[in-house]
Amino acid sequence: MKDFNELIQTIKAVHDRLLASTTSAINQALTIRNWLIGQHIVEFEQHGKDRAEYGEKLLVKIAVSLPEKGFSVTNLKLYRQFYTTYPQIGQTVSDQLNINLESDLSDSTRQLLIRQTPTDLLISDGVSPYKMLQSLSFSHLVELIKIEETQKRLFYEIECIKGTWSVRELKRQINSLYYERSGISKSPKKLSVKTIAGTTPEPRTNLVKDIYTFEFLGLPLKDAVEESELESALITHLREFMLEMGNGFCLEARQKRILIGDEYYFIDLVFYHRILKCHVLVELKVDTFNHANAGQLNTYINYYKQEIKQAGDNDPIGILLVTDKNHALVQYATAGMDQNLFVGKYLLELPAATELEDFINKELKIL
Repeated sequence: MKDFNELIQTIKAVHDRLLASTTSAINQALTIRNWLIGQHIVEFEQHGKDRAEYGEKLLVKIAVSLPEKGFSVTNLKLYRQFYTTYPQIGQTVSDQLNINLESDLSDSTRQLLIRQTPTDLLISDGVSPYKMLQSLSFSHLVELIKIEETQKRLFYEIECIKGTWSVRELKRQINSLYYERSGISKSPKKLSVKTIAGTTPEPRTNLVKDIYTFEFLGLPLKDAVEESELESALITHLREFMLEMGNGFCLEARQKRILIGDEYYFIDLVFYHRILKCHVLVELKVDTFNHANAGQLNTYINYYKQEIKQAGDNDPIGILLVTDKNHALVQYATAGMDQNLFVGKYLLELPAATELEDFINKELKIL
């Protein structure tokens, strides 16, 4: 190999191929682990000698007994539901584990895994479990198990794999009633072609950026959040700006993870204000203002009211900063708080909207 460009292309090809292979292996291992955990929970609930001792609090006891990440009660419920929704994955799991992990399995577990999948659980033209493990992250499967109707779920399995949809795209298609629209369309094939053409395929390597994967690998969950360089720089400088104001701001977290329902969300910056005795949630959007951003921040505030606020605390508030190409916009979010109270008490201690706007505008010119 004498040509330098050929050398570079060869190295890049080797890197890309092995990275994709590693990513796929991690994703499959995570999905198999979650299926197995779900299986063991169901088996214990049905046949465990001391199952009555734990009853409905079984998942709570498991979560308390396992300090590792990924074993919250919410996650354990998902693993159990994953197993009951996709029991047909069992044979594929058995094949995978016989190849890779057989020496690590107890005899009882191995026997549990080698049971043949009942034929009535298979759909003749359905997605093979092996293909599912290859193509979908566990986050994809979390969205799919929410669909109770088998035929509808199968439809999204096929379309998701065909279109290599991201989790966000899968959610969007479900929410846009793609299945229902396909059913009433005079030309479902044309609708499918149009839908696929309007989506951007997700790179295989993106599967490893999944929140469940970060938990599985023991990595900091905040690193799972994708930020542009501009967003990251703005948030870093904004954090410093707020702390330098000296008005009682104490930083609690950057990219604070919260769980609402069965979905994870990340708040850009969370402060506790010593003088106001409340949490201040800050969200920055490198985009034009839209009401969805304000609604999302209000959801975070309501979550903090119900789950985080302590006795003696005042209601949390939010600050939404939106950057456009030419200017910044600042909006305070109060989620139902009395406006007279907000104006009379909170605004005396918080930075003025004009101060924040000037700060963001100056940063945009520098960055």
